[in-house]
Amino acid sequence: MEKQSKVSSNLENTENNFDDIEDVQAPISTAPEEVRKIIEMVWQLEKNRLDRKSFGHISDDILTIIKGVVQ
Repeated sequence: MEKQSKVSSNLENTENNFDDIEDVQAPISTAPEEVRKIIEMVWQLEKNRLDRKSFGHISDDILTIIKGVVQ
């Protein structure tokens, strides 16, 4: 019986985690188009850097992205 309640509890926690993920995404999905574009471009930049195993500073690249979207 105790094992079943642990399994049931774990399933409920997993379902709650999915709700939490949606809550985390809410600020991004409701953000203005410019903000979503900046987030997407910075995410892509970081993904590419990780793929190349490049761990240098990216502050200048992020600043360039922001300036490009804002102008």
